[in-house]
Formats: sequence, structure tokens, C-alpha cells
Amino acid sequence: MNRSIIIVDDHRLFAQSLRGLVNSLDGFEVTAAYKNGSELVGYLGNGVELPEIILLDMRMPVMDGMQTMQWLKQHHPEQKVLALTVDQEENTIIKMLKLGCRGYLLKDIDPDEFEEALKAVAEEGYYTNRTISDALSSSASHKKNQEELSARETEFLGHACSELTYKQIAEQMHLSPKTIDGYRESLFSKLRVRSRVGLVIYAIKEGIHQI
Repeated sequence: MNRSIIIVDDHRLFAQSLRGLVNSLDGFEVTAAYKNGSELVGYLGNGVELPEIILLDMRMPVMDGMQTMQWLKQHHPEQKVLALTVDQEENTIIKMLKLGCRGYLLKDIDPDEFEEALKAVAEEGYYTNRTISDALSSSASHKKNQEELSARETEFLGHACSELTYKQIAEQMHLSPKTIDGYRESLFSKLRVRSRVGLVIYAIKEGIHQI
């Protein structure tokens, strides 16, 4: 049985092309498409069965991706959502992850990576890229990594899940920006991630930060 996908995107041509791509993938099928979050809310408000994954654009009229994610967190926190957008703002990505978004993709993504992302979200729960997914796929590795984190690194990791800049995190922890840079690079190495987004996803999956 195919996994059901709902597309929420106000660009008709892109949504139609995306529907064709998803339907061409083995094991996935688009069951509905909506132009904004308000239309999605109207559909889900009827008590229908939730889809496996919602593909959500960020910039939409009436009810945008962030507002839609806030509604989903309140009413259907178990729903898997994969953002697919042109918005690359780090704060936007972190906010979406904290609201429960399972991955964040840009619209110029390669089709093969898009398929990989769908499968990862469906089977593992989260996706950012192959490096992070591989790092988060081994429970033994998770435990070992957590044991290796110092108290200050764990504290820094918690702050990294906020909207604070690295400079503001340094002020919050009463440390120099250079020391904070050291914590960041150390965590990148220990957790085998390459970005702040990777740190946030690790923190959420390991229960270091609660969404």
C-alpha cells in the first residue's frame, strides 16, 4: 500500500510537477493538494485520516507554512511534515524544527535526494541530509556521543535550539565568542553534523531539547 502524501503549495505549476514526481516514486502517492494552510486545516478539521507526510511550502497567502505548522503542533503533533520551500533563513528552519517539522528542503533539491528525504521521514522520522541521517541512525552511536558531551557542550546545544545568535549565546553563557566557536566545532565533529540545523535535530531526537 502506498504512503499517502498531501501537498500544500500555492504555486499550481510547481504543485502539479511535484505531484507527478511523488506519484512516480515507488511506495508514495499524492492524495490531495491545497493552496494554503487554511485549506489544509479545513480538510483535516473534518476528522479524516491523516496522511503519512505533508509537503509544506513556507510562503503562502492566507495561512503560511509557519502558521500551519503551529496549528498542526496543537491539533496533530504526531503528523509528519516535510518543509519544501525557497526560504533559507536559519531562524525559520530552527523555528519549524522546534514546532515538529521533520525535515527542511529547498525547492531546487535533486529528485534523488528528495526521494531519500521522503523515505527517511517515513521510516526514520527525520531528515536533513545524508550526513546527518547517517549520524542519527545508530542508537549505539547516539549513546556514545551523548556520554562524550560535557555539561557545557550540552548547555550550548540547548541554546543552539533557540533563536539566539552565537554571539548572544556567548553572552548568555558568560563565555567569549571564541569559546563558543570551539564548542560548536567540537559538537560538529562529535555528532558528525555540519550545521546548526543538524545540532537542533540531534537535540530534539535525543530529548536534549523538547518540542
